[in-house]
Amino acid sequence: MSMSPTLRLVTKIGTSSITTSDGRVDLDAVSKLADEVASVREAGHEVIVVTSGAITAGVQRLGVERPSEPERLQALSAVGQIDLMASYRELFAERGMVVGQVLIAPHDFRDRDQYLHARATLGHLLALGVVPVVNENDAIADDAIRYGDNDRIAALVANLVRADALILLTDTPGVLTADPSVDPDASLIAEVLEVSPSLAAAAGSANAVGSGGMASKLAAARMASWSGVRTVIAAARRPDVVADAAAGRPGVGTTVPARDARVSARKLWIGFAVAARGSVTVDDGARRAVTAGGKSLLAAGVVGADGAFVAGEAVEIVDSDGQIFAKGLAAVDADGLRATAGLRSDQLPEGLHPLVVHRDDLVVLG
Repeated sequence: MSMSPTLRLVTKIGTSSITTSDGRVDLDAVSKLADEVASVREAGHEVIVVTSGAITAGVQRLGVERPSEPERLQALSAVGQIDLMASYRELFAERGMVVGQVLIAPHDFRDRDQYLHARATLGHLLALGVVPVVNENDAIADDAIRYGDNDRIAALVANLVRADALILLTDTPGVLTADPSVDPDASLIAEVLEVSPSLAAAAGSANAVGSGGMASKLAAARMASWSGVRTVIAAARRPDVVADAAAGRPGVGTTVPARDARVSARKLWIGFAVAARGSVTVDDGARRAVTAGGKSLLAAGVVGADGAFVAGEAVEIVDSDGQIFAKGLAAVDADGLRATAGLRSDQLPEGLHPLVVHRDDLVVLG
């Protein structure tokens, strides 16, 4: 199929694809990406780049061993981000493009005013002909609430700008049937219709260089799918990968199609981007009310609660079979919920509210 007019593309490149084995920014890789972006822009399309690599570049710049402490990693990202953006600026400029740095933090998606502001900023940059280059705001984010990988950032940005496609560039051809280092007969999975938790788990955990890995990319693809955005996971080294992925040409990588239903960025954030701090087990009646009736979760339907969450933190909603079917932001802390679990509104002690998770803060994951 041919590329339709004015596609809006979010293209993310991972650490392992943008840095060399010794941690330097790979100028050849940035040059190739610049060529790819220039090509689709010349065809009339808009591109937002989401990049990793700042921490690795900072390690190289300072000549230190990569630390394990989150605070030191964040400090290194502040150093490496300068080298990373300098490379983008110079190599994109050689192709007549201006880049603009955009640093994203989790609250940019949770708070509606901030969300709209971030959307407007990216829109203005695109209208000016600028290529926005997005990275997580690692240097000053609280590690407890930062994302830790740019795959999810890319999926959220795709939702934010209502992208037509999310292209995740990595160092493998896409999602494979097995680990090629173990199974030489591993083959490419051309399409994944539904990203199940078992598939994401089977895809493996983080690789040695970046913070994502294939499981992270599949999770991001699932987020994008729920946003109504098609995702292609493909090799950064492949010639014309961005143009071919955008056009939907077969064999480029692994495609995860968009769902018909689109969820809001805030619900996407709740469902997929924020870590759960506990779980709430409910009875069958509460499950039906939440899933089929679109109701809020009330204390009367709660059987039990695990974890030490406080009000405002995310919790997983579990049915009587132990299956996670929803996720939401708790309106009450864990101790308060345990004290009111199973009680109807007229049975609650004075001053206690029956609300556990408001429907506006709840996402059904089935």
